[in-house]
Amino acid sequence: MAGNPRAKYPMATIAPYGPDDKTVTKLAVAIFQSPQDTDSIALNRWVAADIAASDPIARRMYQFLKAYGVKTVLTATVVVGCPHEEGADFPVGQDCPFCPFWKGKQGSGSSDSRWDPLKEVRVEKLGFQYRFWLP
Repeated sequence: MAGNPRAKYPMATIAPYGPDDKTVTKLAVAIFQSPQDTDSIALNRWVAADIAASDPIARRMYQFLKAYGVKTVLTATVVVGCPHEEGADFPVGQDCPFCPFWKGKQGSGSSDSRWDPLKEVRVEKLGFQYRFWLP
């Protein structure tokens, strides 16, 4: 990840996933120790039918962020894909058989060009950001 002079590290990214672009059933959180990191030092995922209203998951996520001393949190403001993982839940290069909404819109076999402008985006250029203050 490229350095953002306003970002403080460790930094977390939160990505929402769901069966369509309006329903969130999974949150994936990655922790980056420094601006030079291209791989996360920690990754955790939480899954629930109504994840936004789950106090236990919110508490576990908070504890995860706190355990790594996270100072900045970035999150997508849209559902970024289905909750199933290419290569683990379905073959690489194929569409998820469980989430017909995402057919052709995600994964290595995607023909969806909506994300093309973001391929070179780095943290400092993101146009959306939520800020969380951790005690």
